[in-house]
Amino acid sequence: MSLVELIVRADDRGLRASGLACLDRCLPLLDGDDEVLRPLWAALAGTGPAGDGHAWAQALGRARDSLAGPAATGEDEAVLLARRMLAAAPADRTGVELRAWADACSVASLRIHRILDPALPGSAPSRAGTAARAVETAPAGDASPLAAGELRRQIAVLELLAGHGAAGLRGAVDVSTEGRRILRAVVSRRARGARGRS
Repeated sequence: MSLVELIVRADDRGLRASGLACLDRCLPLLDGDDEVLRPLWAALAGTGPAGDGHAWAQALGRARDSLAGPAATGEDEAVLLARRMLAAAPADRTGVELRAWADACSVASLRIHRILDPALPGSAPSRAGTAARAVETAPAGDASPLAAGELRRQIAVLELLAGHGAAGLRGAVDVSTEGRRILRAVVSRRARGARGRS
């Protein structure tokens, strides 16, 4: 199934995991500690169709407090997109809001990876919704290598949750950890390049 189909078919736990995984991989843009989102992953492992809702809401509030650095003037688009992912995360279990958030996180994370890809200029205008996902990943000959890797990770997370439920969370965390390390290296190289030009 395509990424869009997987999001449409995902249950509440899968949607939370999908959005959280996108945010987790983009954590280096928010100067966040690698462990700051761990309580949210733990909440997803709780009982119920979407994990432990109370623990999720509490962990979400703590994550926002921890990552709520002041927005700097002139922040680039990638950082702003990551901030919006965190700000829009729903604290309750409403399926409609969860699906909208997971879909928005998917598009935003693909956009972030395309912006940061050193192989591409990343200067294309922003787009919203499913059309943006198509633009960021196709045609294959023009696809950003970094975004293509992110697309594979998004699909892997949703497939793990669809196939294994809560038991797939460990694999989803591993997939996200790998992606976060890749993006952290990219962000670090980008920062060094910016310092070298200044």
